[in-house]
Amino acid sequence: MFVDQAEIYVRAGNGGYGCASFRREKYLPRGGPDGGDGGDGGNVILRAVDGIDTLLDFAGRHHWTAENGRQGQGKNMTGRQGNDLLIELPPGTMVYDRDTGVLLKDLTPAGTETVIAAGGTGGRGNKRFATPTNQAPREAEPGQPGEERWLRLDLKLIADVGIVGLPNAGKSTLLSRLSAARPKIADYPFTTLQPQLGIVELPDYRRFVMADLPGLIEGAHTGAGLGDAFLRHIERTRVILHLIDIQPAEGGPSPEEAYRTIRQELRSYSQTLADKPEIVAANKTDLTPDGQEVGDLAQAIGCEVIPVSAVAGQGLPVLSQRLWAEIRRLRPDAEAPKRVKLPVSPHLRPMPDGDD
Repeated sequence: MFVDQAEIYVRAGNGGYGCASFRREKYLPRGGPDGGDGGDGGNVILRAVDGIDTLLDFAGRHHWTAENGRQGQGKNMTGRQGNDLLIELPPGTMVYDRDTGVLLKDLTPAGTETVIAAGGTGGRGNKRFATPTNQAPREAEPGQPGEERWLRLDLKLIADVGIVGLPNAGKSTLLSRLSAARPKIADYPFTTLQPQLGIVELPDYRRFVMADLPGLIEGAHTGAGLGDAFLRHIERTRVILHLIDIQPAEGGPSPEEAYRTIRQELRSYSQTLADKPEIVAANKTDLTPDGQEVGDLAQAIGCEVIPVSAVAGQGLPVLSQRLWAEIRRLRPDAEAPKRVKLPVSPHLRPMPDGDD
């Protein structure tokens, strides 16, 4: 199950009590105070970890508490520090203070971590209060309480390419053909009810992440259809792949109308989202052998339209290369790894030509 929002309560560990103790040994009648300090409470740490793509673990468990520090002991022994509580979250999680709405941390990229609640300091033992005029103090401090707060977690998926389009445009089929993802595919609208991620593999060890987002309809930014529940996931993508059904069902919007409807929804939700680089592809071109509809759509919207057929596999290599070129322009680290020629050991003889 895909869960992209959750509220949790976190509390760091309390500091341990300081100890009030006096040294008692046979030959040290005036041994004096020897109470140790209490241990510090454990921190609550949030960390973004690869391999986690949902907040499902937080849908049923709302309280997360770190360990308290242990009490100090005699013989100047400090109490054990409480263990930290590490909470692993999906990369791309936005952490807000629930009560104030303040953004505390954006856990992007993977490996990012933050101490979201600090443990309390342990209390001082009576050894700390000894002075020349107060050589037998009997007071000790309690530990400080750990920080606590309610958090709101908001996950925005991280992907290089986000596929948008009207319902039944063929987004899930395209993702299944370009990657190993297996989203639900059917001949009725709103088949995709949650975002699906897939990794597209290209020659020369090149790869990028593609996200299939649930179909949008007119008025989605105000809550129509699946509403804006998944529009925020597109904000994390580098490139928008706008997929259009070039052969819509009877009574459905024309390809040009479908394009302008989605563009208006993106613009209404966020101008930043509307300004993202976009590649337009016309799907189901196997039903239009002459390609006239694709040319008409490109002329109507004033941009390049790549013809593809997700079912027949036509045009997919061209589309993949076009997406990679755009990703490479926006992501400098997308360069394919260079092949290194390993030195040949002088002790190895070259293989002879031939099959054996």
